[in-house]
Amino acid sequence: MNENIHGNLEGLRDSTLRELEALLEETVDPGEFLPRTLMQRLAALSCGFNREIALCITRDGEIIDVAVGTDEDVELRDCRLRRNRNRLSRVRLIHTHPNGDGRLSDVDLSALRLFRYDAMVAVGCKDGEPTWVQAAFLDEGEELLIPDPVRWYRVPDAEWLTRVEESDRAVGRDAGQDVAEKPERAVLMGIESEESLRELARLAETAGAEVVGAFLQKRQKPDNSLFIGKGRAEELARDCQALEADLCIFDEELTGIQARNLEAVLGVKVVDRTSLILDIFAQRASSAEGKLQVELAQLQYRSARLIGASASLSRLAGGIGTRGPGESKLEIDRRRIRERITDLRRRLDEVERQRTVRRKNREKNGVPTVALVGYTNAGKSTLLNRLTGSDVYVEDQLFATLDAVSRRAETKEKTPYLLVDTVGFIRKLPHTLVSAFRSTLEEAAGADVLVIVADGASEEVSGQHDTVESVLEELGASDQPRVECVNKADLGEALRVPPIPGILRISARTGEGLEELNAAIAAALQKTTVTATVFLPFARGGDLQRIRAAGRVTDERYTDEGTVLTLVLPAAERDRILARYGAEVFRVPGE
Repeated sequence: MNENIHGNLEGLRDSTLRELEALLEETVDPGEFLPRTLMQRLAALSCGFNREIALCITRDGEIIDVAVGTDEDVELRDCRLRRNRNRLSRVRLIHTHPNGDGRLSDVDLSALRLFRYDAMVAVGCKDGEPTWVQAAFLDEGEELLIPDPVRWYRVPDAEWLTRVEESDRAVGRDAGQDVAEKPERAVLMGIESEESLRELARLAETAGAEVVGAFLQKRQKPDNSLFIGKGRAEELARDCQALEADLCIFDEELTGIQARNLEAVLGVKVVDRTSLILDIFAQRASSAEGKLQVELAQLQYRSARLIGASASLSRLAGGIGTRGPGESKLEIDRRRIRERITDLRRRLDEVERQRTVRRKNREKNGVPTVALVGYTNAGKSTLLNRLTGSDVYVEDQLFATLDAVSRRAETKEKTPYLLVDTVGFIRKLPHTLVSAFRSTLEEAAGADVLVIVADGASEEVSGQHDTVESVLEELGASDQPRVECVNKADLGEALRVPPIPGILRISARTGEGLEELNAAIAAALQKTTVTATVFLPFARGGDLQRIRAAGRVTDERYTDEGTVLTLVLPAAERDRILARYGAEVFRVPGE
């Protein structure tokens, strides 16, 4: 079989295949756009086995490609004869519609733009005969010229050939101009809910893509091979082509096999939710620690999907002086990834040790910690700036900041505390990110008080709050005292409030409700710390040093019998002192 005949050839008779091969031997007179005899042969063949046929004809009249499809579509190949991919291909595409409809479809017009054909032509066929014919041509600025359909025997050959020349000049002018880089066009595919798809659209826009379509297929269980099933995948391929999409983003995590199979069917790049979030994190990471964490998460994700996708991954790397065939390229890649992951973990462990030292110094100084936690884009960084007078970067986008930012603040009663802004949460937060960012997220687990910020502008505010709760539970940070608030109260009646008793309504942008929030933080901090007065004789100087390290000393004085300390310390530390040294340390002689 000639390699220039391809597509859905299964079940075709040998005689039919020979007729298709004979088409490649035909030539078209350069003065004819589409010969009548050729249309009749195509119509007879197409109706004979009820499948579309596509031909690529060069300007010299040579037929260089024949494709067979289904009764609804046909897979087209890039047959351009020019290296400049912005110019016309010097090839016109002729294809049949065996349903009798000679009008061009959106998918046809999309293929015209994608492959830069000289012309895209549809020939309607019925009962073995051609019916109507329609052609389309590219013009300046990606515009299309689409004459009305004509009867097959009235195709205006001279007019359409002239139109090809004019189109070539117009597109050539565009190709010589500097064109700004356009964002990738993305189609979304989900199996859960419209709400989840809307969030995926925001993630895609945050990553820099332009969302041109979104589709939902409710499924109880993903297909092992194609995630959405073969039939739906073929429909999605047509949707991607019609919408001129560059990539398709799935709202779930795909296996390596599923991603590879989907790319083969869809003909566009396939991205899943996890890799999309990882890409956003890679764009946003600014600190050295953040970059290490993101790289670790990306390598962990990719290592599980490193499969022998091509022959190059299975070539042997053995050489002279080695036993056996040596390592395959796939094994080498895996080994290098493992080595890099080990190195990244070692460096992050060192960063974590430094963070632990700083945390112990804060505990030694008796400065409590308040952590801002919540869904991404809830306004935590804006709230941090408002409460501390800082200028942390804020933007109305998902994951605008990744690094844990700490700023000193104080209550109305002048009690100092450290306010920490943590990375935002999101539903289906990739496990690789939770693992890589665990040390950063544990700032919330080690905080004395949690301020949970809900996004009052979101329709899914209650579901988002549930996501925050589940992540906190996974981190072991669900038992600390907390202050619940819903941000963006400046929306007025449009504010959406989750059903949580005592939740505060605030606006980090205008300052509304922040006085009540400060009071709630101060009250929560008071519950986490106590003021205690301790007396120790001079003979117990060693114990004095250990007690002094348990909290923040606010007063220290000496009597004839010993030392009196007044400390602000966590209630748990007071209980430990009581258990270890006895109740007598809290009795000051003469008082």
